[in-house]
Amino acid sequence: MTWSSPPTHGPLGDALAQLAATIEHLGYDDGMHQMLATARREMQVSVPLRRDDGSVFVYSGYRVQHNFSRGPAKGGLRFAANVDLDEVRALAMWMTWKCALVDVPYGGAKGGIAIEPRDHSERELERVTRRYTSEIAPIIGPEVDIPAPDIGTNEQTMAWMMDTYSALLGHTVQGVVTGKPVSLGGSRGRTTATSRGVAHIALMAMAAHGMRRDGTSAAVQGFGKVGRDAARFLADAGVTVRAVSDVDGAVYAHDGLDIARLGAHAERTGSVVGFPGAEAMDTTGLLTLEVDVLVPAAVEGVLTADNASHVQARMVIEGANGPTTQEADAILMERDVVVVPDILANAGGVIVSYFEWVQAHQAYQWSEREVNDRLEERLTTAWNDVVEYAGTHTLTYRQAATALAVRRVTQAHRQRGLYP
Repeated sequence: MTWSSPPTHGPLGDALAQLAATIEHLGYDDGMHQMLATARREMQVSVPLRRDDGSVFVYSGYRVQHNFSRGPAKGGLRFAANVDLDEVRALAMWMTWKCALVDVPYGGAKGGIAIEPRDHSERELERVTRRYTSEIAPIIGPEVDIPAPDIGTNEQTMAWMMDTYSALLGHTVQGVVTGKPVSLGGSRGRTTATSRGVAHIALMAMAAHGMRRDGTSAAVQGFGKVGRDAARFLADAGVTVRAVSDVDGAVYAHDGLDIARLGAHAERTGSVVGFPGAEAMDTTGLLTLEVDVLVPAAVEGVLTADNASHVQARMVIEGANGPTTQEADAILMERDVVVVPDILANAGGVIVSYFEWVQAHQAYQWSEREVNDRLEERLTTAWNDVVEYAGTHTLTYRQAATALAVRRVTQAHRQRGLYP
């Protein structure tokens, strides 16, 4: 009897389809397929919140630990209104492949609360974070599962998580989360690590495909913790960043946006909208803009069967997790659009999270230069591995990256064996 993963759609459907294709390429059996497709542990919790006005509302929270074969689970915590269990399952699976691809000793995990942070005060966000942490405390820890920031969360969220977990144990446990403030044991360079990695991978991909920095244009979807600094790093490298968007709108300048000034404007007003000297444009139009490089750095599922045939960029660098659906991926491949997958392009965050975890265990802090140099070294190695495997096996970068990652996880699983 041949096992097949349960039918689904959305990010989990894309993640399972990518895995199924990889299993076929590697020639693994149904048992291995089922093991890799199934999360090792899932927790769904109710998260009651007392609002500032005294009312109480109950939110749904999740933590999924996909795999432990290569080490403790690792993955972000997302605050977003549309978070659900299947999304968290997909993100946890992608984290497993990401960690394996860049050779950090973790398995994948992910967490989320179905809450819109912009609708809540900071005091409410602190209370909901602390309650969620106390609910999932039995399954997290520096040797078990280490959360980190994601959409809607930041270093302050991680500080609250660390403090809550430490209070429960009766002593300070810095290594329970990463992405903390530097003053609480966070790593220098962690805040911009994902963005720096996106830019570094983009520049290597451009060079490999004969694209000069000073003659290349780009559009960046998302101006948050990934897109903002990715746009800045690309602009600093000589790339003309023509368009940027956030949840409220998009701005465009043919000769390039001044990213430093745009950042200051967004800091002051809360959005890129209304930036002086730039044209307003439709946010969906950014994805099909006439540029050389497209960086979707917001949320998953933005490149779809409906718009992939209209993408004019020669290259897509996935700053977000899962921004390209399975159908869009096939269309872009048919059109010879180069796609550098999320598990490679945005792996800078988990690499420096690993560095932060190591520093916590050593009770020693590295310099930012050390962090950035080691980050670029790991990303360059992973990029070269993917390029070599893709060329040898005539695969896309996504297919090659997933195959390398799945093979490494499988090797660890087989070497450890099945207990009992």
